[in-house]
Amino acid sequence: MALPLDWPADPRDDEFLIGNSNARAVQQLEHWSTWPVMAVVVTGPRKSGRSLLARIFAAKTGGGLIDDAERQNETSIFHAWNRAQEDRRPVVIVADAPPPEWTIKLPDLRSRLAASPTVRIGDPDEELMRAIFERQFLRRGIDARPEVIQWLVLRVERTHITLLRTVDLLDQALLARHKRLSIPLARATLIEAGLIPGAAPDLFPEPTETP
Repeated sequence: MALPLDWPADPRDDEFLIGNSNARAVQQLEHWSTWPVMAVVVTGPRKSGRSLLARIFAAKTGGGLIDDAERQNETSIFHAWNRAQEDRRPVVIVADAPPPEWTIKLPDLRSRLAASPTVRIGDPDEELMRAIFERQFLRRGIDARPEVIQWLVLRVERTHITLLRTVDLLDQALLARHKRLSIPLARATLIEAGLIPGAAPDLFPEPTETP
């Protein structure tokens, strides 16, 4: 069941929704005092909410945050890791993949990250897809009926990036056509964009010749 994040308590926490794909990551962050070291690596697909979850965690624990770690200076990450141990304030390191899967040239940093726990956010399940669709449509002021959302959940690829692209495309289609969101409109829009299989609609049909 997808629910608003109830830890830690903060008015902005409803921005992050929990499903089977990320519940384990949230649980591991909740119990940060049991980590073997004061550092954690958070991985997962882009647009999965990994950076948001890391920001919430850092704000509530008073710890540090290093986002997009693969593209950051290794020496800076090394010093941040050491400082976290000295101050006993956790540092959360957000990356696309666990440290063994990205090249780390600094040996001391490589060994420290290897000793750090890793938590992963996965692709959304059906319940989380539904909850995110509802949240995104609500933010944009789009009246999305339950049957339309269910139709989307069953057909759109279960990745965060595809989900958000779907919402963007439907939002643009509604603005251009001044229509209400419906299954036929969603089908035509997503087929045209290649997000679901089907014959692309002919937007500019040839005129029919009369004898």
